[in-house]
Amino acid sequence: MTACPDVTVIVAVYNTMPYLTECLNSLVKQSIGPERLEVIAVDDGSTDDSARELDRFAERYPAVVTVLRQPNSGGPAAPSNRALDKATGRYVFFVGSDDHLGEEALERLVACADTYESDVVAGRMVGVGGRYVHQKLYARNAPDVSLYDSPLPFTLANTKLFRRDLVEKHHLRFPEDLPVGSDQPFTIEACVRARRISVLADYICYYAVKRGDASNITYRADHLARLRCTARIMDHVAGLVPAGPRRDALLARHFAWELSKLLLTDFPALDTDTRRRVCEGLSVLLDAYWTDALRDGTGVKRRVRFGLAGSGALEALSRAVTDEAASGAPPFRLEGDRAFAVHPGFRDPGVGLDDRYYEVLGETVAGRLAAGTELESADWEQSGEELRLVVRLRLRVVGDVDSLVVALVQGAMPQSADRAGARRLPGGDGRPPAPGDFTFVATADGLGTQVHARVPVPAVLATKGVRVYVDVAGSTYEIPVRTEGRPMPLARRWGEAVPHRVAARPNTKGRLVITTAPLVESRNGPGTRLWRLLRPKRKRSR
Repeated sequence: MTACPDVTVIVAVYNTMPYLTECLNSLVKQSIGPERLEVIAVDDGSTDDSARELDRFAERYPAVVTVLRQPNSGGPAAPSNRALDKATGRYVFFVGSDDHLGEEALERLVACADTYESDVVAGRMVGVGGRYVHQKLYARNAPDVSLYDSPLPFTLANTKLFRRDLVEKHHLRFPEDLPVGSDQPFTIEACVRARRISVLADYICYYAVKRGDASNITYRADHLARLRCTARIMDHVAGLVPAGPRRDALLARHFAWELSKLLLTDFPALDTDTRRRVCEGLSVLLDAYWTDALRDGTGVKRRVRFGLAGSGALEALSRAVTDEAASGAPPFRLEGDRAFAVHPGFRDPGVGLDDRYYEVLGETVAGRLAAGTELESADWEQSGEELRLVVRLRLRVVGDVDSLVVALVQGAMPQSADRAGARRLPGGDGRPPAPGDFTFVATADGLGTQVHARVPVPAVLATKGVRVYVDVAGSTYEIPVRTEGRPMPLARRWGEAVPHRVAARPNTKGRLVITTAPLVESRNGPGTRLWRLLRPKRKRSR
């Protein structure tokens, strides 16, 4: 190792065997080479075999690996700070002792920083064993990204390359009294003060591992500890970035992730005092940092939960969580061009929240509409030469449903609709007109609307999907109808002048499709055989 290595890798270690072995192996085998590398591992009072494993690597690689020891501090901040005090590299890189690096990670990261004169380089991370890692930042290589108009605020772990001159110039260290998220203040301030931040996306630099027993510290903290730590981080951001769109861009992450996670399915099971304290703490943060822009940019589900928490409506908030967990999203109330999610507390004088908390404000609700659309039955209705598909559907919308149309549409849904199960039509383009002789009757019960629709089936050669179109908050949504295992009506022949066959079935994605084909007699064609097979059964199938 030279007097000034290119990079110092800092590893805070506490009881991470057997993951520690893979971590250390991935460091000493880095393609950057031992002469350019320094590894400082700090044993934070481990009680498993971690200390022995550290000693083994230090003995085997004495020119690279240095081991420091200290009593347990309760988190990675103190050991990371101690290693920073000893670091000599031009850059520093932090790795979790249960994680590991790609073989070329450090060489590529240092080359990127040197090429672009970057103070911070974020290398591509992926999760292992179910560990979630936000991926939008790694869409492409980027020599220069902004903290304020990129996905970087959603990737604030310290597992990045930092120029050590920047760290020491601003004396950046980790707050040692934060059991969760102690890397965020460090990372945020480094990015705020950096001259340039780069992204290296074309190589997997970092493998973030979720331990088999989920004992990573991130998964262990309780609600109040997470709330307290998040509040500290948000206050730190406020001290660095003045109020305005830039601060909003940073804090949007904390409302969307850390704070919203306090109001998930485990919230109602907390004791009353803990729920009250969580809501009081949230109320302080909402008053301080939840601007109108952040509120209106938050999806309606989270917005309602934050509103109920901020107003101290504990029981309504608990019902909002348990009801959705048990029965799915509540219905949307359609009122002209406006739509409201009918969560508990909606227009309840005892709660007193403004309608705007419950209103759909620009966000897409395709997934919630798709999840709330259920097929109850499907059948044929024939009158002479005319055939109709008769479907009974249930939609989680109430109120003004005059825009609703059920239609047979040819062509596949775009890939963008697959994950949500439905899609919002851009500008309403692609909405078919109501088919001729289309009729529907809607009956609402407060939980949704049952639709009894009669859709004409044209006598053509085609395969068409059954789709629902409905206007919600000024946007048109296209919802494929899923069969959900419901029995399908038997295929049948209809028409006298030109006989046709019709069949209903689920496609490979479980969506209801209707196939029609003419039965035309020809000398040798398959239509002759099919027509002859169907003709004797005509009376029975009708």
